[in-house]
Amino acid sequence: MADKKLVESITSMDSDFAQWYTDVVKKAELIDYTSVKGCMVIKPAGYALWENIQKNLDAMFKENGVENVYLPMFIPESLLQKEKDHVEGFAPEVAWVTHGGLTELQERLCVRPTSETLFCDFYKNDIHSYRDLPRVYNQWCSVVRWEKETRPFLRSREFLWQEGHTAHATAAEAEERTIQMLNVYARFCEEVLAVPVIKGKKTDKEKFAGAESTYTIEALMHDGKALQSGTSHNFGDGFARAFGIQFADKDNTLKHVHQTSWGMSTRIIGAIIMVHGDDSGLVLPPRIAPTQVMIIPIQQKKEGVLDKAYALRDRLKGSLRVKVDDSDKSPGWKFSEQEMRGIPLRVEVGPKDIEAGRCVICRRDTREKVEAAFDELEEKLQEVLDKMQKEMLERAREHRDAHTYTAASMDEFEKIFNEKAGFVKAMWCGEQACEDTIKEKLSVTSRCMPFEQEQIADTCVCCGRPAKKMVYWGRAY
Repeated sequence: MADKKLVESITSMDSDFAQWYTDVVKKAELIDYTSVKGCMVIKPAGYALWENIQKNLDAMFKENGVENVYLPMFIPESLLQKEKDHVEGFAPEVAWVTHGGLTELQERLCVRPTSETLFCDFYKNDIHSYRDLPRVYNQWCSVVRWEKETRPFLRSREFLWQEGHTAHATAAEAEERTIQMLNVYARFCEEVLAVPVIKGKKTDKEKFAGAESTYTIEALMHDGKALQSGTSHNFGDGFARAFGIQFADKDNTLKHVHQTSWGMSTRIIGAIIMVHGDDSGLVLPPRIAPTQVMIIPIQQKKEGVLDKAYALRDRLKGSLRVKVDDSDKSPGWKFSEQEMRGIPLRVEVGPKDIEAGRCVICRRDTREKVEAAFDELEEKLQEVLDKMQKEMLERAREHRDAHTYTAASMDEFEKIFNEKAGFVKAMWCGEQACEDTIKEKLSVTSRCMPFEQEQIADTCVCCGRPAKKMVYWGRAY
């Protein structure tokens, strides 16, 4: 009875997806709520996921010439005001510090919502000559945005992220870096998180405040909603002009630098949950799972069973992230708990297995079971983990493709969004008025203009004028 109750306490995805999500993040002990409204405690299981994200991404950044730095969390108001579009974009979400102890500050400080202005202030004194370029920096930190509606990982008032900030001698180099980092994010999502993404450019309405252009990777969640999963921005020389960041070029003339910034945050953990999870809880892709293999001793009080489980763990831990569940709960309870926490593989070891010299491996995603001899366990586990990683990406891609529709007319467009959930590919004239109409009418936004363009129709889905771009549209988190 107890085993059943553990699983039943998670709401079914199909009956209430939002409640399912909340149940999973709570029951799998990824987060807890706090007395600070809109802020969360990231518990060990959640933070271990973030550490693996950080470790993988950081290695990919370094392969691409990125260096880590750290800048202050406070931004003087005068600095924030220097780039008009930027300050207007962030003003409603800024948290202000007005006092230091009991003394009122002469100038308000904002708690960073993002760090473009601080990097600009730093670069203007750090960059003097073309020899100082490019500057390819990143920082791992937290930022604060005073969101009205919050949800664990997807939107919280303080969240963890990385923000890259680069400075270049030419517009072409800045554009190249912007696309390069977007490709890093896409590769990370697909290869490590098994989350397929659409790469493309944001419309002017949806681009980052102060950017010349914003590129994005968009993922489709299980419920058919889109999640912006990483963005890369080309600032041109707009910030450099506002902050006076100049360098002496090879021809001895003074020029403004061209800048980029790019970021991915803890909301990507929300994507892992919502792309792969099921009614039993989390399903973690092997490459990101903090524990890849859970060894579960069966009849563990019998002589030799726990010793064998520990011996297997000690043998495997050189190549895999492995644990033994030696708690005094029943095996059924342990299976349910391991499933809810999304641990990719479990290894069942009991007296009969020890006698036969083999054990049972069970996959979390498909519940498929295979037997493996103890002496070939490393190879077998790695083989199953690799297969699972590959198949999880394929399944997520199939789900996305099955929930991606095309619409050539407004009637068709409305009908799809009224009856189904997913991405809709449709043509657009390039006018913001059409984006505004679509948003007002259907609560749908442009997700991106994909790099891989298709000609679905000759005219805009909204106004019927000649179309300029094919756009992915969707309802989003």
